[in-house]
Amino acid sequence: MTQEIVLAEPRGFCAGVDRAIEIVERALQKFGSPVYVRHEIVHNTYVVNDLKAKGAIFIEELNDVPAGATLVFSAHGVPKSVEREAEQRGFRVFDATCPLVTKVHVEVAKLHKEGFEFIMIGHKGHPEVEGTMGQLDGGIHLVEDVVDVARLRPLQTEKLAVVTQTTLSVDDAADIAAAVKVRFPKVREPKQQDICYATQNRQDAVKLLSSQVDVVIVVGSPTSSNSNRLRELARKLGTASYMVDNAAELQPDWFLGRQRVGLTAGASAPEVLVTAVIERIKALGAVSVRKLNGIEETVKFPLPKGLRSEV
Repeated sequence: MTQEIVLAEPRGFCAGVDRAIEIVERALQKFGSPVYVRHEIVHNTYVVNDLKAKGAIFIEELNDVPAGATLVFSAHGVPKSVEREAEQRGFRVFDATCPLVTKVHVEVAKLHKEGFEFIMIGHKGHPEVEGTMGQLDGGIHLVEDVVDVARLRPLQTEKLAVVTQTTLSVDDAADIAAAVKVRFPKVREPKQQDICYATQNRQDAVKLLSSQVDVVIVVGSPTSSNSNRLRELARKLGTASYMVDNAAELQPDWFLGRQRVGLTAGASAPEVLVTAVIERIKALGAVSVRKLNGIEETVKFPLPKGLRSEV
């Protein structure tokens, strides 16, 4: 049996991840090591280890950052309390928060001034959720599923708005948002969907891929929300799927009797890992690689002042 690898398009790094990694690398070049990073800059083991080797130190608490140090906030965003503490302690700060997450923060701040409470659709404990909910001292209610919607007890229902973690399953988020709308018909929905273009594109690509292959491999780390959603989506569509952090985690029995192997990568997984996975699957018997047609992403986000190239 001739086995073929079918590549999803797009896959891998998005503009927000590219920008976040470049911020750390440029800060290291300009100010030297160490550069401190609050939380993993993006949720990928390879990326984090690579930046550690270049001089980045990853921390969770600002108490672990010495006075006068250079500090980078991760792509997931941080609560206002962390921003205030970093300012008070006089760190040189570069904010690598994805601009699409910042957009949600700006919307929360604007509507809060107008008297709104918020329902946030997201995963408890995820740093992006903690960052968005931490934009306010209260008045944001987290829901993880439709069951949570029934338990909501907002202080008022005239001014309610929905915001969403940017890396959710598009379909799952839509189901929860629909339940919110049924319970609170006057709820204000985002002018544009909060789920980011890259998450949407990678999920759409997996929907196309799943129908054409016998098994889907997702390259991504266990902590990566958008990578986990890709694996779940393929399974939901009836295709066996597995997620791996690197090529060494591939199991030969996943490919037995399966002629077409689909391959994608989460938005924080670099292409070097995809290449290694392709080589490993070839070593297990695949003889050809084919790329599906898909959206070509051209989005690029500017770097913060102080790290931009001199023109």
